[in-house]
Amino acid sequence: MRRDKKDEEEGRASLYTGLEKSTVLQEARVFNETPLKVRRCTEILTKMLVILGQGEQLGRTEATEAFFAMTKLFQNKDVHLRRLVYIVIKEMATVAEDVIIVTSSLTKDMTGKEDAFRAPSIRALCRITDAGMLQSIERFMKQAIVDRSPPVSSAALVSAYQMFRSSQDVVRRWSNEVQEAVNSDSVMVQYHALGLLHQIRRSDRLAVTKLVQKYSKSSLRSPLAYCYLIRVASRLIQESSSGQDAASFEFLESCLRNKSELVVYEAARAIVALEQTSAKELAPAVSVLQMFLSSPKAVLRFAAVRTLNQVAMKHPAAVTACNLDLEQLIADSNRSIATLAITTLLKTGSEASVDRLMKQISTFMTDISDEFKIVVVQSVRALCSKYPRKQAVMMTFLSQMLREEGSYDYKRSIVEALLAVIEDNPESKEAGLSHLCEFIEDCEHPVLAVKTLHLLGDEGPKTMRPSKYIRYIYNRVILEVPLVRAAAVAALAKFGALHAPLLDSVLVLLDRCKLDTDDEVRDRATFYHRVLSLRNEQLASKFVLQPMQLSVVGLEQALLRYTQQSADSLQQKFDLRSVPVHTRPPGQSRTSSCRRPSLPSSRPSRWRRRRIATPSSWPPCPSCQRWEACSRAPSRCVSPRRRPSTPSPVSSTHSATTCCCSSTCSTLCQISGLRMST
Repeated sequence: MRRDKKDEEEGRASLYTGLEKSTVLQEARVFNETPLKVRRCTEILTKMLVILGQGEQLGRTEATEAFFAMTKLFQNKDVHLRRLVYIVIKEMATVAEDVIIVTSSLTKDMTGKEDAFRAPSIRALCRITDAGMLQSIERFMKQAIVDRSPPVSSAALVSAYQMFRSSQDVVRRWSNEVQEAVNSDSVMVQYHALGLLHQIRRSDRLAVTKLVQKYSKSSLRSPLAYCYLIRVASRLIQESSSGQDAASFEFLESCLRNKSELVVYEAARAIVALEQTSAKELAPAVSVLQMFLSSPKAVLRFAAVRTLNQVAMKHPAAVTACNLDLEQLIADSNRSIATLAITTLLKTGSEASVDRLMKQISTFMTDISDEFKIVVVQSVRALCSKYPRKQAVMMTFLSQMLREEGSYDYKRSIVEALLAVIEDNPESKEAGLSHLCEFIEDCEHPVLAVKTLHLLGDEGPKTMRPSKYIRYIYNRVILEVPLVRAAAVAALAKFGALHAPLLDSVLVLLDRCKLDTDDEVRDRATFYHRVLSLRNEQLASKFVLQPMQLSVVGLEQALLRYTQQSADSLQQKFDLRSVPVHTRPPGQSRTSSCRRPSLPSSRPSRWRRRRIATPSSWPPCPSCQRWEACSRAPSRCVSPRRRPSTPSPVSSTHSATTCCCSSTCSTLCQISGLRMST
């Protein structure tokens, strides 16, 4: 310790930084020297563990040479050196060849009198032993399971648990020894033995039921064993046909009176997690959790309030009795506990307490992590549907959270909460749209900006003053990445189609968008400008407001094949019936989760390369995102030089994939200048 502090003060580099695999393997030759330098060998073994832990892959020859050199370290009796040897053997067991050569040395240490060698040697031996060789050490394993030394017994039980995956028949023969180990006085041995015994019997439901009944009546000494038994009993209740098991549930209730706080909490958590439980059955568990709320231990308070927060989602009435204790936790020094307490109160409290709780939670929102901020947002979202008259207060709170720094998941949860409020309450539409407009002015997540622009295009023209949203949308055309600019163009076109007084202004803006550097934006602007300039409401409704049911990828590939035909084949009309139909999943709402991660804005070329793979949750181009004819003169078709990102042909001969909207396709081809055969 002194040497480490001295090295740190002198600015020396750490002994284990910047290690190279070749250098460490060359240093491993020290293992062959005589006399053996224990300190030096210990440092080299530690370096080997460091490079293996950093992900370095050793070649089979390199690992084998280092392994055989390391076997000579068994001649030394130093405890620290020997324990490092055991660890390195486990790490190289799957890389080096002929690792079974150390079986005799490990067996000797396993059956020796030195307890410091016996437990780690068992773990190393079981790591290098395969299913065929397990029977040769079966006698030693049985003796180790019932050994008086707790570390040796635990090592044997854990190793048997791991070997059960590959050698179930052999391990099942050790059931008598495992049952004897369950009665051990050691806490860990009892826990490991119970886990292995359940693993052996888990395929037989009747045997598992008898296991729970037997040990629920006997007094286990290990709280960990009790917790494991509680989880087994809870699983039995959930897997039962009726969802109820009187004996198992009675055991869970009896654990609520255990002297161990760990067991009491585990039992309460298991009861409240059951699906088919009544308020009467939940009452004992909630009472126990309420007692933990006033515990001096922060970990118990956190566990209790977190569990009550989950219970409040399904059974808010059952948690109402804990409101007084939860309000006292609002001032807790642990911000995580205070956050969970307030979100629980938001789910169980009255409408009159909403304002007070929102003010209290605003004071420390900057001090908690994004994970707990998302919990707050979800609680506020649920509260908006519960108390519609408080939506103005809660929308203001959500807008303030939008202005703060945060991760993509945090921002997405806020945006989806605002979208849900707008859909549920039309009166709050304009306020919600205003908050979202301010958000996209400084949004670092393109996916969320696209989602917001799509909403503005749908709902903005229906407001009292649609013109005020044009500025926010056109700013995105000037300042954002191609993906967002394309979505902004689509939103502008919807304003022109839905609000006639704005049509001339929208056409001017779309005409400017034709000069964009990205072909996706230019294509959309050209197509929308052509459709809207015809001033035909029917066409605008079909191609601007209603997305076409054509597969974008299939349409591009069909057009590419058409332009690559011979001159004689080009005399034939383009057949749109060869393009497969693409439909949006039914019931998809605007607030559905967008799981796509935030993408960087510094690589616009990436969007140009992958623009045809736009997910359906993003605002689609109403006509086609890859029609090159839309950006050209009406008499020209798609240039064969333009290669799609997925050029492989797609067969679409099935009747279910045939385009049935022939009139729509015909009109579109007339606009773009293509000939069509239907």
